[in-house]
Amino acid sequence: MKSNHREVPARRRLIAWALGSTMFGFFAWQAGPAQAAEEINALVWCDHDDPNLIEPFTRETGIKVNLKVYEGTGQALSLIEQSQPGDWDVLVVDGIDVPRVAAQGLLDPLPDDKLPLADIFPPLLMEAQTVKDGKRYAISEKFGYNSISYNKEKVDPADMQAMAILWGDKYKGRIAIYDYYLPVIGMVAMGLGKKTADLTEADLPAIRDTLLKMKGVSKLVGDVATSQNAIATGEVDILVGGGEWVTAGLAKDNPALDFVLPKEGGVLWSQAIGIFAASQKKDAALKFLQYIVSPEGQARLATSSCYWAMPVNTKATLTDEQKKILRWDDQPGYLANSQLYPAPSAELDAKMQEVWTEMLQK
Repeated sequence: MKSNHREVPARRRLIAWALGSTMFGFFAWQAGPAQAAEEINALVWCDHDDPNLIEPFTRETGIKVNLKVYEGTGQALSLIEQSQPGDWDVLVVDGIDVPRVAAQGLLDPLPDDKLPLADIFPPLLMEAQTVKDGKRYAISEKFGYNSISYNKEKVDPADMQAMAILWGDKYKGRIAIYDYYLPVIGMVAMGLGKKTADLTEADLPAIRDTLLKMKGVSKLVGDVATSQNAIATGEVDILVGGGEWVTAGLAKDNPALDFVLPKEGGVLWSQAIGIFAASQKKDAALKFLQYIVSPEGQARLATSSCYWAMPVNTKATLTDEQKKILRWDDQPGYLANSQLYPAPSAELDAKMQEVWTEMLQK
């Protein structure tokens, strides 16, 4: 099985979480034959592997959730290919990859009348990705932005309002770049006045030149653990591609860390949850999905120990302090001023990766 063309091994966006693999004790549970009626097997991102999220559901329903944390849609598809039909019941996946997964017949249509669709932030319904031929194959559960994280005691917050500062000389040697090509290329494109949805090969020369400028003034390019650690420890003061997923969970211990969507906006990421078409426990799987998108489940997922990010349910039972950290009141403006990840063809994607590799090697 080839890996997802939108992924670079060890460089995955939010779900790479190498930091989390050591801090939060991921366990590599392997799927096997169907077990007890009140057990389900779920392929998930690391934020679901938190007892504060899972244990309340099990206490309430008696359903045990066996979790397997994976890193990237390509890896998930490989695990599915190696499994038997019915081994898996629930899948958490990158929102932009729902069409790809659904096209392979892996997901079961969801019952709209049993989902809190009216309570979801409208842009996060993402029906262009989750609905096909009138059938919904997944529902968004959490979202955020790849933008700019920074130390507001070390840099002028006003400077963070324009992306051009990221490839200028003012903060030379004090910048880290998150090592995942799609969101950072998306940010650069937006900084150059381009739309992420409209990128073509003709846009790559300008993007390449800007990436090289940014690399020239940066101290490092790193994966999640490296880049997050760099800004947390003060090794750098700015992280390109950061966002609430970097700073929200650190806010209590380091209130100087902040994030911003500059005037050009941010790159919107989302994750979605669906039920496997081959599941033999769809009723139990649906109960879990309903819990995850419920106000209580959303609050726990949003503040998971692995990473914080915005819940999609507008009724999530977050505290006022949690909402403040996640910029709850700013979301309408943020959503209006954000664009989705680039979704290039295989050919354009390969050329984007070539540009990114060239930048890394300079």
